[in-house]
Parts: sequence; structure tokens; C-alpha cells
Amino acid sequence: MQVRQLEISDAFEFSPKSFPDHRGLFVAPFQEAAFVEATGHGLHLAQTNHSVSARDVIRGVHFADVPPGQAKYVYCPRGALLDVVVDVRVGSPTFARWEAVRLDSDEYRALYIAEGLGHAFVALTEDTVMTYLCSTSYNPSAEHGVDPLDPELGLPWDELGGEPIMSAKDREAPSLAEAAETGLLPRYTDCLARYEQLRAAG
Repeated sequence: MQVRQLEISDAFEFSPKSFPDHRGLFVAPFQEAAFVEATGHGLHLAQTNHSVSARDVIRGVHFADVPPGQAKYVYCPRGALLDVVVDVRVGSPTFARWEAVRLDSDEYRALYIAEGLGHAFVALTEDTVMTYLCSTSYNPSAEHGVDPLDPELGLPWDELGGEPIMSAKDREAPSLAEAAETGLLPRYTDCLARYEQLRAAG
């Protein structure tokens, strides 16, 4: 397993080795030892999510209140998508910056998005599947979004084949500036305290 820390702190890319043969293929997209070495703590698994998206579907930008927040370990077992990590932590040195990584069923790369970071993706093929390992269960009152089409963010949706397909909730989400003004965004200091708590717990 190869690991790369993104320029946005507390986000990591994991690249597992695949083992194809005459029967098909075997790959382990999540490996605990590599994860702990990279992050300094284990991944508490409270829920797994599975989404299927048509081409040009955008999901996100989603994040949760911290504490406790919701960390996500995501990979694409079918199709291809462009995954985007957005730093929505107020006070972070990389606030309002983003990084994009292609996830697909050719290389099975995975991303870890720590508590407090925003997450979005666009499906690049029909019937694209995303698998999420989540550190906390779904809590609608604590989960929020930022407009993925916010021009100030300038997220990289250049590979869209047509008009973006989005939920009403994502279309109606506030801009990053509006979310910051209303106090909706996580604070970087709270996120750092949460990460230290996780490392202390092991």
C-alpha cells in the first residue's frame, strides 16, 4: 500500500496493489496498518455507505459538525469519479482550498477525509459506485453542505459531459462565504482537538 498525504492536512490518498489472474482480480482498498501509520490512529467504523450515480452526478460538498464530525474513507469499486476534498475548517492554513483525485475501478485508490473536511465528487461514467467507510452514523441535524458550484471555490467540474445532476439539497446549499458568515463551518481548532483525541485513544 502506497500512501500520500494531500496538501490539505488530514487528508490522505491510499494506493493498494492489485492482484489480477485468470479468475479476475483481488485488491484490499483499506488496510489498517497502513492507515494507522499514516494518521496516527485507527478508523472507528460506525456505518458503511454505498452510492450509485449516473454520469455527471455531483454529490457534495458535505461535512459534519465537529465534535464529533464524520471522517470518511472512500473508494470506487465500479466506474470512475473525480473526488474532491475541500478545506472548510475556519482558521485552517488551507481554508477554502481543494484537491481532486481520480478514483476508479482500474487502480482502486482510496481517500481518507478527516473530520471537518468537506467532501464532494462527480461521476465520470454511468453506474459509478462509491463505497464509504464512516466513523460516525448518519445524523441529519449535524450534517451540512456547501454549494459545489460556488464560483468562489471553483471546483474542478471540467470533465462534466453535460449539465450537472444534483439533489435539491445540494443545489440549495449556501456558498462557502455564506456558510462561514452564519457559523455553519467547523473551526480548525475544534478539528485539531478532535484529531488529538483520536490519536490519544489509539
